[in-house]
Amino acid sequence: MSINGGDIMSDKKMTMLDYVYETPQAVRNNVKNSFNITKNLVDLFLKKDYKRLWIIASGSSYNASQCAKLFIEKYLNIEVKIISPFTFNYYESNLKDDDFAIVISQSGCSTNSIDSLKKLNELKIESIGVTANLDSDFKDYATHIIDYGCGIETVGYVTKGVVTLSVFLMLFSVEASYAKGNLTSEEKAMLLNQISDSMSTYEEITRNTLKLFKDNYKSFTSMTNAYVCGCGISFGAALEGALKIGETIQIPAVAYEAEEFLHGPNLQLNPLYTLFFIDNEDSTSQRTIEIYHAVRSITDRAFIITNNKTVDEQHALRFTSQPNPYLKSIYTVAFFQVLSFMVTNELHKWEKHPLYNKFKTLISYKSKSYIDREC
Repeated sequence: MSINGGDIMSDKKMTMLDYVYETPQAVRNNVKNSFNITKNLVDLFLKKDYKRLWIIASGSSYNASQCAKLFIEKYLNIEVKIISPFTFNYYESNLKDDDFAIVISQSGCSTNSIDSLKKLNELKIESIGVTANLDSDFKDYATHIIDYGCGIETVGYVTKGVVTLSVFLMLFSVEASYAKGNLTSEEKAMLLNQISDSMSTYEEITRNTLKLFKDNYKSFTSMTNAYVCGCGISFGAALEGALKIGETIQIPAVAYEAEEFLHGPNLQLNPLYTLFFIDNEDSTSQRTIEIYHAVRSITDRAFIITNNKTVDEQHALRFTSQPNPYLKSIYTVAFFQVLSFMVTNELHKWEKHPLYNKFKTLISYKSKSYIDREC
């Protein structure tokens, strides 16, 4: 047994669900250590009066950034632009003098993200790499490398890394805003407590998802596709939900803003389609519930994360509401993490199609130092 990054590690083969269970305590620990884990990034941010934050990330790191986006914009009072590395590298790298850019990769081995660090170096802009692996290739290309406090996640389908990254970005925005004098010490303490407290709902959703899975076993284990619909404060969770379902259960899964779903994607619906909705419990709630009920006129395979009483218990994931709406994604994402694991495990679908091995020999997207944990 060894200790790594504050986590106790053993020789046990970890699963997605194990990391889901680890997530709340990891978040609580990081909140307690908020000043220290964000200090290097905050110090870099305070060098100038930046007006816009560029987050360059892909996959789950992109989705985690989306989970934190509106929180950052509200409390740091800065525009946030989230862009994929490929687009940044080839099409949109027109940073201005008051733009602050970070490149995120949990593994630190994503070749497109490494290329983004190189691009920033070419542009004579400080290249800041945010990662969970300080020993990764990021260290060879980043002017500054920042550990966001996850530790090494030994399962390719990351869960703990998603939530801890979202929380790190939120903590950064709180600490930077406080340092700039935009938050009082009382306001800072309140936000930190809210982030920590939200993990009780993450734990609750984890438990309730296991029950919902059992109650709807036939529906969940026979999915052939999935739409995941959220908006605003929950859209990051919807994006990550679709990604997790697609990469584990290996079915087509797409995320849509709830209202945009009505502009074309809905035309495909038939009784075999599976849909998931997230109710934000705000001014968008009524519309989301209306769309959900309309969908159920076509398919019984519609489920929603909500406390709305017009939805029957069989198809609703209930939870304890949190006072800060901007934290919605970091606990509702637990539903998709747990469900993806449970379905994939029941169907024994961890292995990919045999031809996928050939695919990996023809195209690379991770550096040579990356340890392949997808299968």
